[in-house]
Amino acid sequence: MSINITMPALSPTMEEGTLAKWLVKEGDSVESGDVIAEIETDKATMEVEAVDEGVVGKILVAEGTEGVAVNSVIAVLLEEGETDVEDIESPEPQPVSSAPANGVPLAEATSVPHASDNEPGVDTAAQVQPAPFAGDRVFASPLAKRIARNNALDLTALAGSGPHGRIVKRDVEAAMAAGTGKMPAAVTGSGAAVDAFSSPLASTGSRPAAVVSSVDARALADAAGLPYEAVRANGMRKTIASRLVEAKQTVPHFYLTLDLNIDPLLALRKDINAGLEARGIKVSVNDLVIKAAAMALMDFPSANASWNGDEILYYQRADISVAVATDGGLITPIIQDANSKSLTSISAEIKDKAERAQSGKLLPQEYQGGTFSVSNLGMFGITQFDAVINPPQGAILAVGAGEKRPVVQPDGTVGVSTMMTVTLSCDHRVVDGAVGAQWLQAFKARIEHPLSMLI
Repeated sequence: MSINITMPALSPTMEEGTLAKWLVKEGDSVESGDVIAEIETDKATMEVEAVDEGVVGKILVAEGTEGVAVNSVIAVLLEEGETDVEDIESPEPQPVSSAPANGVPLAEATSVPHASDNEPGVDTAAQVQPAPFAGDRVFASPLAKRIARNNALDLTALAGSGPHGRIVKRDVEAAMAAGTGKMPAAVTGSGAAVDAFSSPLASTGSRPAAVVSSVDARALADAAGLPYEAVRANGMRKTIASRLVEAKQTVPHFYLTLDLNIDPLLALRKDINAGLEARGIKVSVNDLVIKAAAMALMDFPSANASWNGDEILYYQRADISVAVATDGGLITPIIQDANSKSLTSISAEIKDKAERAQSGKLLPQEYQGGTFSVSNLGMFGITQFDAVINPPQGAILAVGAGEKRPVVQPDGTVGVSTMMTVTLSCDHRVVDGAVGAQWLQAFKARIEHPLSMLI
């Protein structure tokens, strides 16, 4: 009996991915544990291993195919004695199972059979019932969601005929044939799904559809005879676009800016690096900023929080997401429990994860989650900026460059100090103005009295 290899779920929220590359071809023999393909998600590229042995009988999904639903069949293995594969169609994918509480399941190929939407003998009319919701979130299969997005259908207007009223492919196709369930024109467009990425840290409820500009840039450029190159947005860039729209439209941002004297910090860093020179380790200003931010969250935990619908989550550990620019877009590897780690550990971890982020090799649990973010553009000479919050986190710190400025000294004279401007972007639902200001004071104390970070 042939064995189905299905599209794996690389994270608990993944619904689809891109089959970036096949590492085997039809007729190749594979053993359990052999790497057979590379799957690209919105943030990373991961390898898929075979869990059975056999011969690759048929590849059903070509390299470079985007939008492959989780649990859909991508290839078929022939067992010993089999010589041919009948034509098959990918069955309706099953919903992605929840991840265990202590982590994200590893990617792996599976051979579990899946039921089709249209099973023989099922009276679909008798099965139709109103679509259930989890909060405001519609209960539908990943394939049904994708078809609905691509055809501008409002799933909340459809009835589900699947198990427990779940909306499945046949329900969406029936609505398309009947011309019902169309979204209002104002929210239709590219079909990019805002919920393509959702942090497993906390549920944020329903997510709005991506709002697409009514201005067609390509049409305007063509009309003006303006030369351009159209580059297809990759999965990461689409997710960044959707999540930034979501963040700015649904999270009530406000901003608090503070100037810090970093001369004591620079002096301590110089002494630390002199002691580490023989070991080939160098601590950066950003490493110290991450440590200070994490310790300030422990000093003032009211700022270490997320809005979660009808509750606020206050975190008891400081997991700092650090913004890293890659060729494909921005990604935020996480330094877990940064408040309790040494500066050398933070430095080594940041270096390792930044390098792997550039090559798309971070594991989902290494960039999904976090309780607070730090974005540092000081190395580019930017002195001050406002960062966009990374939901469901409640705040993000934007860090500018250190620069020499005239400063009034405690004795009233004017001197020169190295100053750094930071701006805290806050989600007003969980971090009020006074809370944000008090956290900044705690952060300032750590930066301007850096020996406190070593005690």
